[in-house]
Amino acid sequence: MHRGHDEPYNPYAVRPAGGHAHAHAEAHSHSHSHSHAHGHNRGTVQWQTPHDPHGGDVHEHAPHEPDLDLVETAFVEGFRHTGDPTSFLRLAGIPFVGRRADGAELKLLRVALGTSADMASLTPHLGGGSFRYDPLPAAMVSKRSSLAFVYFDGRATMELTFEEARALSPV
Repeated sequence: MHRGHDEPYNPYAVRPAGGHAHAHAEAHSHSHSHSHAHGHNRGTVQWQTPHDPHGGDVHEHAPHEPDLDLVETAFVEGFRHTGDPTSFLRLAGIPFVGRRADGAELKLLRVALGTSADMASLTPHLGGGSFRYDPLPAAMVSKRSSLAFVYFDGRATMELTFEEARALSPV
């Protein structure tokens, strides 16, 4: 709470449009109206959504699972150590035969796990004609894991991410 107010501040509370009202610990209250909103209560402005002349979100984004990167990391760690990869895939919701939203049927061929280590960096010189090569000290070497689900669609193989594979409808 802030001094003189009997209600804690909630940044996510919906405020009435056109003004505000609050009570004090003393025996009076006041409210007044404005023709404009205060602080974060106003809508987005054009520069916040540069591709929409009306200031709204024009693209429908597919909902993403919260902390998907952590779920994928746990999948990679578990899949490397499992004695039963088939059951592990079933528990993770990865279909062996699945259908995409466009109706194409995909069949799982392989789960590809890889590890890479970044050992050096390249920096372009001014003008872009050459590069500077700098090996990294041991403390700055980083390792990355990669995960891909290789499916066959009847004509060619394709690699799907963890999220894309889980989004397939089981057949």
